[in-house]
Amino acid sequence: MPKSTGHADLPLHSGTVPKWLADRMRDMGTLIIEAMILQYGKKEVLRRLSDPLWFQSFGAVLGMDWHSSGITTSVMYALKRGINKRARDFGLVVCGGRGKYSRKTPEELLFVSNMAGLDGNALVKDSKLVAKVDNTAVQDGFQLYQHNFIVSDEGDWTVVQQGMNAQTKTARRYHWCSENLKSFVEEPHTGVTGENQKFILNLTDRSAAETRNSILTIAKENPERIIKEVKDIQALGLPNSLRSLDKSEGPQLLIDAEDRSIVMPAHHDVRPEDVNLKRLGSVLVTAYESDPKDFESLLLTPGLGPRTLQSLTLVSEVINGTPSRFRDPARFSFAHGGKDGHPFPVPCRIYDESIRILGDAIEKSRMGYKEKSECINRLHVTQLKMEEKCDPRADFDAVIEHEKLNMPGWEGRTVSKSFGVSERT
Repeated sequence: MPKSTGHADLPLHSGTVPKWLADRMRDMGTLIIEAMILQYGKKEVLRRLSDPLWFQSFGAVLGMDWHSSGITTSVMYALKRGINKRARDFGLVVCGGRGKYSRKTPEELLFVSNMAGLDGNALVKDSKLVAKVDNTAVQDGFQLYQHNFIVSDEGDWTVVQQGMNAQTKTARRYHWCSENLKSFVEEPHTGVTGENQKFILNLTDRSAAETRNSILTIAKENPERIIKEVKDIQALGLPNSLRSLDKSEGPQLLIDAEDRSIVMPAHHDVRPEDVNLKRLGSVLVTAYESDPKDFESLLLTPGLGPRTLQSLTLVSEVINGTPSRFRDPARFSFAHGGKDGHPFPVPCRIYDESIRILGDAIEKSRMGYKEKSECINRLHVTQLKMEEKCDPRADFDAVIEHEKLNMPGWEGRTVSKSFGVSERT
């Protein structure tokens, strides 16, 4: 049964993802998903997508702005473009999307279910229930505008959906997983990403069972009687029993922050407090100071240098890391930067090398030659070993300055500026 795994609160950002980045996000995102399927299976991919912290880190490693609301739309669009072309190979399909595309989710689910022999009507019902819960049963000030339903050919699914609060200029991303959910209407969420907006009507809270029952009772009453009683209340004022339930007293049906839920800061730049410096330091040590023998099969790859190894180390962590490794999503932006220039521009040449090397490793692995894929996985293992001895006081500013100085040679690019790079078709 499905369960909500958490949520994320994100500053609203406007604008679109340029084609030069959108295509790279599609290619790298699809390769990371493929690597996880090969190593851990489809169920694990769905679990990861339902984790708000992992999802945010995944988006950051793809070069999207590390904290903005746009990471949800851009990542899911990239995955839909990449995964659906290989749906038969992966056994996964991404349905829905933003705005008008979210309303096509039922139609897409019925089509996919017919092809895979699944109960399409049940999946459509699940999709609608998830949307209703987050849009109606949980009234937290966010209006849903995006709904993605990711389903496997075995009937397992994950939902990633996002709502907007125009007044606070923030977005809240909700995550669900069809694993371990006992009820859609009682404690269904595994996580919600977003900032607590003080008083929230959460009819899915366990303590709201009596309220839910009362609503059902009222729904069965004669409408004329309900209207008459409402008018009486309006004429006479609230009874004392209801007056006591103001905002300073009485029970508050608040959403408890799940262990995997996060709140992203408003500032655009990446700051030392946003990153686990010890873990960032271990990435740099792995990339620049490792024994060449540890990664011999990778180092023989033409064009591979320490900077690409740095990116692949963070990619390896996204593929192989445990949940506790994703509490500082900003750190993963040190793989391929960000389109807004934070923490530095997207190094397109490095990004392309990372895609090429990971793709080559996966292709060879499928043919039985696992040396390179095992080598990429070993990057994360080596990083963990380095972390035990790493000085946590990494020179954060020096790292960013080093990146920016090398942008011309690495073909750095942002939405507004490029460093000698031509458009990739």
